[in-house]
Amino acid sequence: MPALTTTSDGFLLHGEPFRIVSGALHYFRVHPGLWSDRLRKARLMGLNTVETYLPWNHHQPDPEGLLVLDGFLDLPRFLELAQDEGLHVLLRPGPFICAEWDGGGLPDWLTSDPDIRLRSSDPRFTGAVDRYLDLLLPALRPHLAAAGGPVIAVQVENEYGAYGDDSAYLKHLADAFRSRGVEELLFTCDQADPEHLAAGSLPGVLTASTFGSRVEQCLGRLREYQTEGPLFCAEFWIGWFDHWGGPHHVRDAADAAADLDRLLSAGVSVNLYMFHGGTNFGFTNGANHKHAYEPTITSYDYDAALTECGDPGPKYHAFREVIARHVGVPDEPVPAPGPKLPPTGVELDGRAPLLPLVGALAAPVRTDDPVPLGRLGQHTGYVLYRTVLPASGDGLLHFAGGVGDRAQVFVDGAPVGVLERERHDETLPVRVPRPGATLEVLVENMGGVNYGPRIGAPKGLLGPVSCNGTVLRGWECHPLPLDDLDAVPFTPGDGAAVTVPAFHRGTFEVDTPADAFLALPGWTKGQAWVNGFHLGRYWNRGPQHTLYVPAPVLRPGTNELVLLELHGTAATRAQLTDTPDLGPENTW
Repeated sequence: MPALTTTSDGFLLHGEPFRIVSGALHYFRVHPGLWSDRLRKARLMGLNTVETYLPWNHHQPDPEGLLVLDGFLDLPRFLELAQDEGLHVLLRPGPFICAEWDGGGLPDWLTSDPDIRLRSSDPRFTGAVDRYLDLLLPALRPHLAAAGGPVIAVQVENEYGAYGDDSAYLKHLADAFRSRGVEELLFTCDQADPEHLAAGSLPGVLTASTFGSRVEQCLGRLREYQTEGPLFCAEFWIGWFDHWGGPHHVRDAADAAADLDRLLSAGVSVNLYMFHGGTNFGFTNGANHKHAYEPTITSYDYDAALTECGDPGPKYHAFREVIARHVGVPDEPVPAPGPKLPPTGVELDGRAPLLPLVGALAAPVRTDDPVPLGRLGQHTGYVLYRTVLPASGDGLLHFAGGVGDRAQVFVDGAPVGVLERERHDETLPVRVPRPGATLEVLVENMGGVNYGPRIGAPKGLLGPVSCNGTVLRGWECHPLPLDDLDAVPFTPGDGAAVTVPAFHRGTFEVDTPADAFLALPGWTKGQAWVNGFHLGRYWNRGPQHTLYVPAPVLRPGTNELVLLELHGTAATRAQLTDTPDLGPENTW
């Protein structure tokens, strides 16, 4: 018998009445050195449970390789720490998770096959899922409640009713969990829409819903569909995520707390999305693509109860008061904000132009026409395409199919323009100084679409490139994952402005490591690393204007900052500050 069971109107945990009061906390978005801190703060706010997705694409980056369960992906350790803190866990393994995560958590090696019908009973898709679960479940079974672990429930898929209606697929997933030893409660979740609930639910599996407001209406819709059993809001949206070029979304704490009070007053179980958002470190952010392509920013602060750096925000205090009235909270002090690094300037006096280095960073793949990033064996980062232009004079470059997602174009090393997927750019006027001039196109993957039918959209150059109608042939394609910068040969800068993509390096001293925020006034767009740890993407387009630097990334003594700046800059300094800047706020 599973530890968590349902009655006509509620949950029982080990036979005793139980209300799930949970918060979302994605282990893969939080530095492992900070997991214990975040889990302790969850308990102190009054949560009895935490919820997390599992990113399939990172746990199984190679279809033939072993499961990755270390570092940021050490899920067994995260579950042990949750149990040590006295917290239960809701697992949401997907296989699709959305989560504003690159590709919605589906592996690129799977989504790049156009013949596979994703999130369906297509045996090529379910076969891949089964092989993944064959690797995953043996590692998770010791942490399930049946084995004395903290995991009390497992979600089947994720908001599937907004995507499809293949009930055979959902049944396959539920059977796959059961046949591999998952005895715990299974549940689905869908938006509080009758059609979504009908398409995304499964007989014998608890139906939960997702919403952020209109509590009575949404609960009414869920009860109309599920006439008996506990009501569970599997995602109570207390904030929202941001796109580059948009505002920083916030929600008034009193408004969110009032709706949480309505949920708990109705006897409903709830999972706050997000309790603590964390960060899309490295190249992990996703994107939306409905009418236009919109990549998600590096921060996943989400205006959550805990801020991106783990400090209790206004919602933390407001929610704790609400939870205290309904189920009680620990009789312990509310956590104080964590220490911050004193403001520290960084002089970046080492430089290394990118384009001349690509041969040392990655061997070229020679093709007749340019090929997408996935066919080069790479799925994140950048790729440089290089060929020659046969004639001089004014020309019009045409990129058939556009670019995925942002391309900087150079002729003989000089920048001539930028093309972006979100603007549907396909043409660029150029002036070619001589026959045989070198054409270089640096393409940036800005994040894989994480929701809807465009998951798996290719990256890089998406078709042939022509100049004045003549198709250009004979390309060198250099994949640039940038996962190892040891080969970058920095030399001292001469103080002159840099006009091309280049790496910049500097050092700074730290007495006692503490959280910090990297501000980059005068810099335009690129990537940042501290002590080899990839903080993620920066862009002066905003809204985000600082990158979070977790304390465990720093060390006493000398530390290193490396930037890859994609555009020209005269800046030579960066600033570590004690205050984040996530941009102008838009309250919803």
